[in-house]
Amino acid sequence: MTTGESYYYGTGKRKNAIARVRLYPGGTGTMVINGKSFEEALPWLDWQKRASKPFDVIPEAANRFNVVAKIEGGGISAWADALRHGIARALLLADPSLKPQLRRNGFLTRDSRIKESKKYGLKRARRAPQYTKR
Repeated sequence: MTTGESYYYGTGKRKNAIARVRLYPGGTGTMVINGKSFEEALPWLDWQKRASKPFDVIPEAANRFNVVAKIEGGGISAWADALRHGIARALLLADPSLKPQLRRNGFLTRDSRIKESKKYGLKRARRAPQYTKR
C-alpha cells in the first residue's frame, strides 16, 4: 500500500493498549497487525472474534476494507478490544450512517476500566498485610 492511498483512521484504546487502525477501501478484508497476519498477531480464536465484531455486525463492510493496525502497550487481550474500538471508529468515519448500529452494540464506547492504583500501607490496591494476633 502506497503512502498516497486514502484511508479511514481510528484510534482504539483499552487498558494500556492503543490501536492505530487504518481502513483502506476497495480491499478484500485482509487484516495486518504490527506487520503480522491477523491470525499470527491474535492466535486465540476468542481474541479474533472480539477484534472482528464490528464486521460481524456490519457484514457488508467486511470485504470492502483492508485493515492495517499498529498496536502497542497492554496485553494481548486488551489488544483485541482496542482493535475492535479502532475499527468501529474508522468505520464511523467511512460511513456516518452506521453510528446507530455501532453505538447499539457498544463498539464506540471506550471501556474505561483500568488497574486500581496501589495504596500505601497495603501490599497491592486492596490486599493488606497478614494480620497476626500474637
